[in-house]
This record gives sequence, structure tokens and C-alpha cells, in this order.
Amino acid sequence: MNKNVTIRILTKEFVVGCPAENEADLLASASYLNSKMLEIQSSGKILGLERIAVMAALNISNELLSSKVQQREQMEDTMQRLSQKIDKSLASDIADNSLALDIQDSQSPR
Repeated sequence: MNKNVTIRILTKEFVVGCPAENEADLLASASYLNSKMLEIQSSGKILGLERIAVMAALNISNELLSSKVQQREQMEDTMQRLSQKIDKSLASDIADNSLALDIQDSQSPR
């Protein structure tokens, strides 16, 4: 069921409809956006709510994309390390099995 939630971004209030179970996420997102916009506004370099909003959106998008790249790199690194461990374990198992076969062959009657 949708719920109307009031959020405040800089000096403006907005009523946003969202599922009740997503209210906390909406409020956290609004708070994060507000902090980014306040940061840009306090720099004094960008004037106008619309321009501040666009800059905040661009900065947040850049953070998201950078995070995705970093996560992909970490995942690839983890996969590489796991692959190396698997290869090492398989090589060790093959060597152990080969040794066991050699021992069995030497103990079997001829």
C-alpha cells in the first residue's frame, strides 16, 4: 500500500508516494540528496535550485558508477583468487591420489 511521505530538499517540501515498506529508504535517499545539495550550495559556485539539483544528480551518478566499477574489480579479484585456490586444491588432490595409487600398486601381490 502506498503512503504519502513528506521530504524536505533544501528549502522545498515534497510529498512523495511510496510503498510503506520503502519509507525508510526514501527518507535516507532524500537526506543524502539534501546533504549533497547543501554541500554544493555552500560552495557558492553554483546558484539556483535547478542547477544545484543537476550538479547533485551528476555527482551522485558518478559515485554510483565508480562504486559499480570498484565492485566489479573486487569481484573479479575474488574470483581470480578462488580460481587459484581451486586449481591448487585440485593439483594437490591429484598428487595425493597418484601417490595412493602408487602405494596400492606396490602393495598388491604380483
